[in-house]
Amino acid sequence: MAPPKGKGKVAKKKVVSSREQYTMKIVESSTCAVCKTQCTRGLRYLALMAQPGAVGRGVPCILTRRKING
Repeated sequence: MAPPKGKGKVAKKKVVSSREQYTMKIVESSTCAVCKTQCTRGLRYLALMAQPGAVGRGVPCILTRRKING
């Protein structure tokens, strides 16, 4: 017996957001130290990494912000 027609999965429509989305590169404290335009986020991260035993994973750099859609 064949399956009934018209009872398959229905594809959902993608909702396209009108809001712009951005991406930023993750930089380490060595990059923040030599940056010509030092931001408050980078300076705060640089101060944290100056502490003995600090382990850092980087900080998003606002200067590398790029639009990803549109």
